[in-house]
Amino acid sequence: VPVEKKADLTLPEDASLGDRYNSAFMGTTVTYGRGSGIVVETGMQTEIGLIAEMIQTYEDEQTPLQRRLDQLGRWLGWGALAVCGIVFIQTLIQDTNLSLIFTQGFGTYFAQSREQIIELFILAVSLAIAAVPEGLAAVVTICLALGMREMVQRHALIRRLPAVETLGSATVICSDKTGTLTQNEMMAVRLYVANLRLDVSGEGYQPEGQFAHYGDPADPHDNEDMMELLRGSLLSSDAALERFDEDGEENYHLVGDPTEGAMVVAAAKAGLWRDELEEERPRVAEIPFDSERKRMSTIHRLDEDGRKNGDHGSEYIVYVKGAPDVMLSLCDQLLEDGQDVELTRARYHHIENTIRDLGRGGLRVLAVAHRYLDQLPQEVTAEEIEQRLSLVGLVAMIDPARPEVGPAIERARQAGIRTMMITGDYPDTARAIAEEIGLLRPKGQVMSGAELNEASDDELSERIADIDVFARVSPQHKVRIVETLKDQGHVVAMTGDGVNDAPALKRASIGVAMGITGTDVSKETADMVLTDDNYASIVSAVEQGRIIYSNIRKFVYYLISCNMAEIMVIFLVTLFGSPTPLNALQLLWLNLLTDGAPALALGLEKGEPGIMERPPRPVREPIINRFMVVGIVVQTIAITAAVLTAYYVGLAWYPASPILAQTMAFVTLSTSELLRAYTARSERASLFQMGVFSNRVMQYAVLASVVLLLIAVYVPFLQEIFDTTPLGWEEWGVMLPLIFVPAIVAEVTKALVRMQDRRRKATVATAA
Repeated sequence: VPVEKKADLTLPEDASLGDRYNSAFMGTTVTYGRGSGIVVETGMQTEIGLIAEMIQTYEDEQTPLQRRLDQLGRWLGWGALAVCGIVFIQTLIQDTNLSLIFTQGFGTYFAQSREQIIELFILAVSLAIAAVPEGLAAVVTICLALGMREMVQRHALIRRLPAVETLGSATVICSDKTGTLTQNEMMAVRLYVANLRLDVSGEGYQPEGQFAHYGDPADPHDNEDMMELLRGSLLSSDAALERFDEDGEENYHLVGDPTEGAMVVAAAKAGLWRDELEEERPRVAEIPFDSERKRMSTIHRLDEDGRKNGDHGSEYIVYVKGAPDVMLSLCDQLLEDGQDVELTRARYHHIENTIRDLGRGGLRVLAVAHRYLDQLPQEVTAEEIEQRLSLVGLVAMIDPARPEVGPAIERARQAGIRTMMITGDYPDTARAIAEEIGLLRPKGQVMSGAELNEASDDELSERIADIDVFARVSPQHKVRIVETLKDQGHVVAMTGDGVNDAPALKRASIGVAMGITGTDVSKETADMVLTDDNYASIVSAVEQGRIIYSNIRKFVYYLISCNMAEIMVIFLVTLFGSPTPLNALQLLWLNLLTDGAPALALGLEKGEPGIMERPPRPVREPIINRFMVVGIVVQTIAITAAVLTAYYVGLAWYPASPILAQTMAFVTLSTSELLRAYTARSERASLFQMGVFSNRVMQYAVLASVVLLLIAVYVPFLQEIFDTTPLGWEEWGVMLPLIFVPAIVAEVTKALVRMQDRRRKATVATAA
């Protein structure tokens, strides 16, 4: 909105940008008036030039997920090459006739054993393919893309795919106040007249609410002074409430200034409407609001019922509303019990103290006064009309906090995420809102932009952990706050809506622009756009980001535990000198069954219980952390033991024909891994807590994989291709108990982890 500039002001050198009323900035538009100015900076030295320079100097950084996946890829790549190389060399040495090499040379040996060496090499390559989850990139991309779709439902539009997961890593949310933490709708919450105070409830611009006197219900119609205050508030404003129907429900929207709208809505809650009231007291003249005068006046003709009784019957009444300090200087009377009485010094000081207390509480205060006129002056001027006024009362307003913000902040706090308010508003207003929504901690501090200028980088780094609110800040301040937090290892989400917020949005780990009030520059710079400008949507998006990362972890956890088991099965059997339990084609088919649909189904999990009750994961923590390493080792042992048992039982039954043992090993390994997918749906919650059949995609995925497995075993022409043989009830009787072993071991492991978590919480609670 337009602001007024004054050339004759002298301000301190450290005045914040929002307080520089004597400076015009490059890139802004003159809406009214004329004048000349002195150019003090040009080009990149202007404020908008500094913003452009800050944007250009910041390079895009890898997200936490990208860094973790790079680390995982290197680890898996080298690990797979090393293990498969060992398997190839070990198998080759075991099958090599050393005497032939010594007597006839390596060339002769290679010529005679060429097919065997190639077969071993193909087996090693197949094992390497099975060892590396090559579907990881596809599953990650699909998870992120589906997460973007889910976030749109939560009013968060993601502009860069990796930002979906970055939100789940957030440790600090730096939020603006107006429109994000508050509703951006002024609301009258308290009314004062000489002998009464009324609190007003309600939300937004809906004319629905209750009046109360210190908690007890009250009717403003019982007090004529209060009704006069509401009449004056309504008639001395130009804002209007308009009714409209939405989905069969009656709603209202404001036309005009939000501050005037708050006064109009308060009057409507008492049953006063402009159309009806102006029929009784039509406006005949007005003196518009002026920023120099800081007030507005309207003159109305009184009907017979509204005329004042006294020595002289008054035909007109003047209503004036404006800044309370200015209004007090124009008043020599006070309305009390329906009479205009002298505004004594004691009354004057009492009203001053009331105004000061309201301001400290973060409320914006306007005063309403009136004056009766016997006749209209020939020329309606401010000097003629706005004098010898009688103060009717005070209207205290606030941009109310969004009702969902308080619970969202608490939810973020439970998730280990700290919320900071960074606003251009004054400290008292920011503190009041922060206290109301529970953002300001008991020992939390408020720092102004001027204090921030005086603080060194080291001092800011020491104090920032205790600061919950930064008020009256500039764009450079926002960038400095973000950099300080990032230097301390935080993953920072920063909100913004203006052009001047662009540097901070780009520098933050994830920039969050406002979709309703945001500028095009802020939206283009940001990683995420809030379609409802609501802080609660950020917390909701954080939850979805955590779900996405958790699903990626489940996918990795599941595949690596299965792949390690495949490697160990072949490695141990080869070490024991037995025939290879799986051939290359079986390995590739197995890889297709487990790395495909079941792994993708894990990426579609809706989230497990308590995901927002855990602290943010450490920035440097790899995807495969210590807990997962233990789980992989346990599952590798369980799957390997089950498969080797089935394999050696088959060899014992038919020692001359290893194809039955290989088929039993192939089927046991495949089905146990498919059942393992169910237990991998949560790292801690049991399968029954998650719901065995709650993931519908998992049912289809596992069913399809089982059908493909049975086709390879029981379709005659495929048996020749895959080197399999049909299995009878006797073989299935051996395999079925073994198939369930890895799943049972996984559930027992999770039960032990939950027990350990409960003990840890109990220890912490006892210490507290």
